[in-house]
Amino acid sequence: MSENEPRLDRVSPEMETPAAGASVPGADRDYAHLPTGPLNVEPVISGPDADAQAFVPEQWEPEPEPDPIDDARLAPWALFAAIVALAGSMFVGWGIPVAIVAVIAAVMCLRRPIENREMALWALVLGIAATVFSAVWLIWAAMQLERLG
Repeated sequence: MSENEPRLDRVSPEMETPAAGASVPGADRDYAHLPTGPLNVEPVISGPDADAQAFVPEQWEPEPEPDPIDDARLAPWALFAAIVALAGSMFVGWGIPVAIVAVIAAVMCLRRPIENREMALWALVLGIAATVFSAVWLIWAAMQLERLG
């Protein structure tokens, strides 16, 4: 025997070995199969109309999801941007980017049915006014630079 092969020990004399081999639990009662098989489970219905009543499992249905509510309002932000742009355009012409953003947001608000139309119209009018005032300031500043140069 080489060193790498496993060595098997003999059974000690104190150990009893069954004469007929291992038996299935319940073999003395003539059970033929192991007691691990699936069992059919049916509901027990009792009462006066047990024969007429058939068991119908209740089908689960998920609750319908509510429609998403669009709470995002853009009209107040468009009006705020238009007021800021108009206030800025009274002094300098660099408020024109904010005025253009206000006009675009106001047009988007007018196309959405959930927005406040009056607020969107005010934002549009004030945004256009701010754009015009800022453009006038920029044109005036360009004419002043030509005179100096």
